[in-house]
Amino acid sequence: MSHLRRLLPSLNTLVAFEAAVRCGTFARAAKELGVTSPAVSRTIGRLEAHVGMQLFRRTPTGAELTDEGGRLFTEVSKSFSNIEKALAGLTQKASKKRRTVRMSVSAAFATHWFMPRMKEFQAAFPDTEMQFQFIAGPLDCPVNDVDIAMRFDPRGDERYSIYSLMPEILMPVRAPDFEQSPHQGLHRLITLSGSQFRWADIVSSKIITETARELQFSDYTVVVQAALMGQGNAIGWLSVVSALLASGALVPSNPVVVKTGRRCDLVAYAHSSSDLINEICAWIGKQYQVDVDAINARYPELNIDL
Repeated sequence: MSHLRRLLPSLNTLVAFEAAVRCGTFARAAKELGVTSPAVSRTIGRLEAHVGMQLFRRTPTGAELTDEGGRLFTEVSKSFSNIEKALAGLTQKASKKRRTVRMSVSAAFATHWFMPRMKEFQAAFPDTEMQFQFIAGPLDCPVNDVDIAMRFDPRGDERYSIYSLMPEILMPVRAPDFEQSPHQGLHRLITLSGSQFRWADIVSSKIITETARELQFSDYTVVVQAALMGQGNAIGWLSVVSALLASGALVPSNPVVVKTGRRCDLVAYAHSSSDLINEICAWIGKQYQVDVDAINARYPELNIDL
Protein backbone atom coordinates (compact mmCIF):
# COMPACT_ATOMS: atom_id res chain seq x y z
CA MET A 1 0.00 0.00 0.00
CA SER A 2 2.87 2.39 0.82
CA HIS A 3 4.37 1.61 -2.62
CA LEU A 4 1.00 2.33 -4.26
CA ARG A 5 0.85 5.72 -2.55
CA ARG A 6 4.18 6.61 -4.11
CA LEU A 7 2.87 5.62 -7.54
CA LEU A 8 -0.24 7.78 -7.26
CA PRO A 9 -0.79 11.45 -6.45
CA SER A 10 -4.02 10.38 -4.70
CA LEU A 11 -6.36 7.39 -4.59
CA ASN A 12 -9.07 9.82 -5.68
CA THR A 13 -7.41 10.03 -9.07
CA LEU A 14 -8.14 6.33 -9.64
CA VAL A 15 -11.72 6.83 -8.52
CA ALA A 16 -12.19 9.68 -10.99
CA PHE A 17 -10.45 7.73 -13.78
CA GLU A 18 -12.59 4.60 -13.25
CA ALA A 19 -15.79 6.66 -13.15
CA ALA A 20 -14.88 8.59 -16.31
CA VAL A 21 -14.27 5.39 -18.29
CA ARG A 22 -17.31 3.55 -16.92
CA CYS A 23 -19.68 6.52 -17.35
CA GLY A 24 -18.41 7.34 -20.83
CA THR A 25 -17.89 11.07 -20.32
CA PHE A 26 -16.28 13.39 -17.81
CA ALA A 27 -19.64 15.12 -17.34
CA ARG A 28 -21.47 11.94 -16.33
CA ALA A 29 -18.58 10.93 -14.08
CA ALA A 30 -18.72 14.36 -12.44
CA LYS A 31 -22.44 13.97 -11.80
CA GLU A 32 -21.89 10.56 -10.16
CA LEU A 33 -19.03 11.84 -8.02
CA GLY A 34 -20.82 15.07 -7.05
CA VAL A 35 -18.17 17.37 -8.54
CA THR A 36 -17.80 19.47 -11.71
CA SER A 37 -16.65 18.20 -15.09
CA PRO A 38 -13.51 20.42 -15.04
CA ALA A 39 -12.66 18.97 -11.62
CA VAL A 40 -12.75 15.44 -13.06
CA SER A 41 -10.60 16.56 -16.01
CA ARG A 42 -8.03 18.15 -13.68
CA THR A 43 -7.92 15.06 -11.42
CA ILE A 44 -7.30 12.75 -14.38
CA GLY A 45 -4.71 15.23 -15.68
CA ARG A 46 -2.84 14.88 -12.36
CA LEU A 47 -2.88 11.09 -12.76
CA GLU A 48 -1.59 11.33 -16.33
CA ALA A 49 1.19 13.70 -15.30
CA HIS A 50 2.16 11.37 -12.48
CA VAL A 51 2.36 8.20 -14.64
CA GLY A 52 3.94 10.12 -17.54
CA MET A 53 1.51 9.17 -20.31
CA GLN A 54 -1.87 10.04 -21.71
CA LEU A 55 -4.77 7.91 -20.55
CA PHE A 56 -7.33 9.86 -22.60
CA ARG A 57 -7.06 11.55 -25.98
CA ARG A 58 -8.89 14.88 -25.82
CA THR A 59 -10.95 15.59 -28.93
CA PRO A 60 -13.40 18.39 -29.82
CA THR A 61 -16.26 15.99 -29.07
CA GLY A 62 -14.90 14.60 -25.80
CA ALA A 63 -12.18 12.23 -24.61
CA GLU A 64 -11.22 8.80 -25.92
CA LEU A 65 -9.44 6.14 -23.90
CA THR A 66 -5.89 5.31 -25.06
CA ASP A 67 -4.50 1.77 -25.15
CA GLU A 68 -2.55 2.49 -21.95
CA GLY A 69 -5.67 3.87 -20.36
CA GLY A 70 -7.58 0.73 -21.39
CA ARG A 71 -5.03 -1.53 -19.73
CA LEU A 72 -5.12 0.53 -16.53
CA PHE A 73 -8.93 0.54 -16.52
CA THR A 74 -9.07 -3.27 -16.81
CA GLU A 75 -6.96 -3.67 -13.68
CA VAL A 76 -8.54 -0.81 -11.75
CA SER A 77 -12.06 -2.01 -12.56
CA LYS A 78 -11.19 -5.52 -11.45
CA SER A 79 -9.67 -4.25 -8.20
CA PHE A 80 -12.61 -1.96 -7.45
CA SER A 81 -15.02 -4.82 -8.08
CA ASN A 82 -13.14 -7.03 -5.62
CA ILE A 83 -13.12 -4.24 -3.01
CA GLU A 84 -16.84 -3.67 -3.52
CA LYS A 85 -17.57 -7.37 -3.04
CA ALA A 86 -15.42 -7.49 0.09
CA LEU A 87 -17.15 -4.43 1.59
CA ALA A 88 -20.60 -5.81 0.71
CA GLY A 89 -19.69 -9.07 2.42
CA LEU A 90 -18.52 -7.25 5.54
CA THR A 91 -21.67 -5.10 5.61
CA GLN A 92 -23.88 -8.15 5.21
CA LYS A 93 -22.00 -9.97 7.96
CA ALA A 94 -22.33 -6.96 10.26
CA SER A 95 -26.06 -6.62 9.58
CA LYS A 96 -26.55 -10.30 10.33
CA LYS A 97 -24.47 -10.04 13.46
CA ARG A 98 -26.46 -7.15 14.96
CA ARG A 99 -30.19 -7.72 15.03
CA THR A 100 -32.95 -5.46 16.30
CA VAL A 101 -35.88 -7.25 17.94
CA ARG A 102 -39.13 -5.32 18.41
CA MET A 103 -41.21 -6.33 21.41
CA SER A 104 -44.75 -5.27 22.30
CA VAL A 105 -45.25 -5.23 26.09
CA SER A 106 -46.65 -3.10 28.89
CA ALA A 107 -44.50 -0.26 30.17
CA ALA A 108 -44.77 -1.87 33.61
CA PHE A 109 -43.17 -5.11 32.38
CA ALA A 110 -40.37 -3.24 30.62
CA THR A 111 -39.72 -1.00 33.65
CA HIS A 112 -40.03 -3.42 36.54
CA TRP A 113 -39.09 -6.76 34.99
CA PHE A 114 -36.97 -6.31 31.86
CA MET A 115 -34.87 -3.22 32.64
CA PRO A 116 -33.41 -4.66 35.88
CA ARG A 117 -32.34 -7.66 33.79
CA MET A 118 -30.99 -5.71 30.82
CA LYS A 119 -27.36 -6.42 31.73
CA GLU A 120 -28.08 -10.16 31.89
CA PHE A 121 -29.98 -9.99 28.60
CA GLN A 122 -27.10 -8.19 26.88
CA ALA A 123 -24.67 -10.80 28.18
CA ALA A 124 -26.88 -13.57 26.77
CA PHE A 125 -27.59 -11.73 23.48
CA PRO A 126 -24.65 -9.34 22.90
CA ASP A 127 -25.55 -8.74 19.24
CA THR A 128 -29.24 -8.03 19.80
CA GLU A 129 -30.84 -4.63 20.33
CA MET A 130 -34.31 -4.43 21.83
CA GLN A 131 -36.97 -1.93 20.78
CA PHE A 132 -40.07 -1.78 22.98
CA GLN A 133 -43.55 -0.89 21.78
CA PHE A 134 -45.63 -0.07 24.84
CA ILE A 135 -49.27 -1.06 25.16
CA ALA A 136 -51.24 1.43 27.22
CA GLY A 137 -54.28 -0.76 27.90
CA PRO A 138 -54.88 -4.46 28.55
CA LEU A 139 -52.54 -6.93 26.87
CA ASP A 140 -55.23 -8.45 24.66
CA CYS A 141 -54.90 -6.18 21.62
CA PRO A 142 -53.76 -7.34 18.14
CA VAL A 143 -50.10 -7.99 17.42
CA ASN A 144 -48.78 -5.57 14.79
CA ASP A 145 -45.32 -4.77 13.39
CA VAL A 146 -43.30 -6.47 16.13
CA ASP A 147 -41.24 -9.64 16.46
CA ILE A 148 -42.48 -10.66 19.91
CA ALA A 149 -45.54 -9.61 21.91
CA MET A 150 -46.67 -10.39 25.44
CA ARG A 151 -50.40 -11.08 25.44
CA PHE A 152 -53.09 -12.66 27.62
CA ASP A 153 -54.87 -15.64 26.06
CA PRO A 154 -53.53 -15.24 22.48
CA ARG A 155 -54.38 -18.81 21.52
CA GLY A 156 -56.59 -19.83 18.64
CA ASP A 157 -54.87 -17.78 15.89
CA GLU A 158 -52.89 -19.98 13.52
CA ARG A 159 -50.86 -16.99 12.33
CA TYR A 160 -49.00 -16.97 15.65
CA SER A 161 -46.41 -19.14 17.30
CA ILE A 162 -47.18 -19.24 21.03
CA TYR A 163 -44.45 -19.45 23.69
CA SER A 164 -46.09 -20.43 26.95
CA LEU A 165 -44.98 -18.41 29.99
CA MET A 166 -47.38 -18.68 32.92
CA PRO A 167 -50.97 -18.55 34.07
CA GLU A 168 -52.17 -15.05 34.90
CA ILE A 169 -51.48 -14.85 38.64
CA LEU A 170 -52.47 -11.99 40.94
CA MET A 171 -51.55 -11.38 44.57
CA PRO A 172 -51.51 -8.46 47.02
CA VAL A 173 -48.03 -6.96 47.44
CA ARG A 174 -46.40 -4.15 49.41
CA ALA A 175 -43.00 -2.77 50.30
CA PRO A 176 -41.32 -4.60 53.21
CA ASP A 177 -41.10 -1.38 55.23
CA PHE A 178 -44.77 -0.46 54.77
CA GLU A 179 -46.20 -0.41 58.29
CA GLN A 180 -48.89 -3.05 58.47
CA SER A 181 -49.21 -5.76 61.06
CA PRO A 182 -50.34 -9.24 59.95
CA HIS A 183 -53.57 -8.86 61.98
CA GLN A 184 -54.29 -5.30 60.97
CA GLY A 185 -55.81 -5.97 57.57
CA LEU A 186 -55.22 -4.04 54.36
CA HIS A 187 -55.78 -0.42 55.34
CA ARG A 188 -54.27 1.41 52.35
CA LEU A 189 -54.93 0.22 48.80
CA ILE A 190 -53.28 1.22 45.51
CA THR A 191 -55.58 0.51 42.58
CA LEU A 192 -55.38 0.57 38.79
CA SER A 193 -58.26 2.53 37.32
CA GLY A 194 -60.12 0.74 34.56
CA SER A 195 -58.84 -2.69 35.60
CA GLN A 196 -61.24 -5.59 35.28
CA PHE A 197 -59.91 -6.94 38.58
CA ARG A 198 -60.96 -5.32 41.86
CA TRP A 199 -59.62 -5.90 45.34
CA ALA A 200 -62.74 -7.91 46.14
CA ASP A 201 -61.72 -10.35 43.39
CA ILE A 202 -58.32 -10.90 44.99
CA VAL A 203 -58.82 -11.01 48.74
CA SER A 204 -61.67 -11.60 51.17
CA SER A 205 -63.53 -8.48 52.19
CA LYS A 206 -62.68 -9.43 55.77
CA ILE A 207 -59.01 -8.69 55.04
CA ILE A 208 -59.74 -5.13 53.90
CA THR A 209 -60.40 -2.73 56.75
CA GLU A 210 -63.59 -0.68 56.70
CA THR A 211 -61.59 2.53 56.82
CA ALA A 212 -59.17 1.51 54.06
CA ARG A 213 -57.95 4.48 52.02
CA GLU A 214 -57.42 4.19 48.29
CA LEU A 215 -54.77 5.61 45.97
CA GLN A 216 -55.65 5.24 42.29
CA PHE A 217 -53.54 5.47 39.13
CA SER A 218 -54.29 4.90 35.46
CA ASP A 219 -50.81 3.48 34.74
CA TYR A 220 -49.75 0.15 36.24
CA THR A 221 -46.08 1.20 36.11
CA VAL A 222 -46.93 3.89 38.67
CA VAL A 223 -49.05 1.48 40.73
CA VAL A 224 -46.01 -0.77 41.22
CA GLN A 225 -43.73 2.21 41.83
CA ALA A 226 -46.10 3.51 44.50
CA ALA A 227 -46.03 0.12 46.23
CA LEU A 228 -42.22 0.09 46.08
CA MET A 229 -42.20 3.52 47.73
CA GLY A 230 -44.28 2.22 50.63
CA GLN A 231 -47.54 3.95 49.70
CA GLY A 232 -49.72 0.91 50.35
CA ASN A 233 -50.85 -2.47 49.04
CA ALA A 234 -51.12 -3.13 45.31
CA ILE A 235 -52.52 -5.96 43.23
CA GLY A 236 -49.41 -7.61 41.82
CA TRP A 237 -49.46 -9.27 38.41
CA LEU A 238 -46.79 -11.93 38.73
CA SER A 239 -45.74 -11.33 35.10
CA VAL A 240 -44.61 -7.84 36.19
CA VAL A 241 -43.62 -8.15 39.87
CA SER A 242 -41.95 -11.59 39.95
CA ALA A 243 -38.42 -10.17 40.03
CA LEU A 244 -39.39 -7.66 42.75
CA LEU A 245 -40.84 -10.44 44.91
CA ALA A 246 -37.84 -12.68 44.25
CA SER A 247 -35.42 -9.95 45.34
CA GLY A 248 -37.46 -8.91 48.36
CA ALA A 249 -38.14 -5.39 47.01
CA LEU A 250 -41.82 -6.29 47.38
CA VAL A 251 -43.37 -8.81 49.76
CA PRO A 252 -46.77 -10.54 49.82
CA SER A 253 -49.29 -8.49 51.78
CA ASN A 254 -51.25 -11.68 52.43
CA PRO A 255 -50.57 -15.30 51.41
CA VAL A 256 -53.17 -15.17 48.65
CA VAL A 257 -52.47 -16.34 45.07
CA VAL A 258 -55.25 -15.96 42.51
CA LYS A 259 -55.19 -17.63 39.11
CA THR A 260 -57.62 -15.86 36.79
CA GLY A 261 -57.95 -18.70 34.29
CA ARG A 262 -56.16 -16.76 31.56
CA ARG A 263 -52.59 -17.29 30.40
CA CYS A 264 -49.78 -14.80 29.87
CA ASP A 265 -47.79 -15.90 26.82
CA LEU A 266 -45.34 -14.61 24.25
CA VAL A 267 -46.50 -14.40 20.65
CA ALA A 268 -44.56 -14.27 17.38
CA TYR A 269 -45.76 -14.42 13.82
CA ALA A 270 -45.29 -18.03 12.71
CA HIS A 271 -43.86 -17.07 9.31
CA SER A 272 -41.21 -14.75 10.82
CA SER A 273 -40.22 -16.84 13.82
CA SER A 274 -36.45 -17.47 13.93
CA ASP A 275 -33.86 -19.16 16.12
CA LEU A 276 -33.13 -15.79 17.75
CA ILE A 277 -36.81 -15.17 18.57
CA ASN A 278 -37.11 -18.70 19.96
CA GLU A 279 -34.01 -18.19 22.10
CA ILE A 280 -35.23 -14.86 23.50
CA CYS A 281 -38.64 -16.34 24.37
CA ALA A 282 -36.95 -19.31 26.03
CA TRP A 283 -34.66 -16.94 27.97
CA ILE A 284 -37.63 -14.95 29.29
CA GLY A 285 -39.40 -18.15 30.29
CA LYS A 286 -36.29 -19.38 32.11
CA GLN A 287 -35.96 -16.07 33.99
CA TYR A 288 -39.57 -16.33 35.16
CA GLN A 289 -38.86 -19.81 36.50
CA VAL A 290 -35.80 -18.47 38.34
CA ASP A 291 -38.02 -15.78 39.89
CA VAL A 292 -40.71 -18.25 40.94
CA ASP A 293 -38.18 -20.64 42.48
CA ALA A 294 -36.78 -17.75 44.53
CA ILE A 295 -40.30 -16.60 45.55
CA ASN A 296 -41.27 -20.11 46.67
CA ALA A 297 -38.03 -20.38 48.64
CA ARG A 298 -38.83 -17.11 50.44
CA TYR A 299 -42.55 -17.75 50.83
CA PRO A 300 -43.25 -21.51 50.65
CA GLU A 301 -46.85 -20.88 51.72
CA LEU A 302 -47.52 -19.30 48.29
CA ASN A 303 -46.58 -22.51 46.43
CA ILE A 304 -46.64 -20.84 43.00
CA ASP A 305 -46.67 -23.26 40.09
CA LEU A 306 -46.15 -22.15 36.50
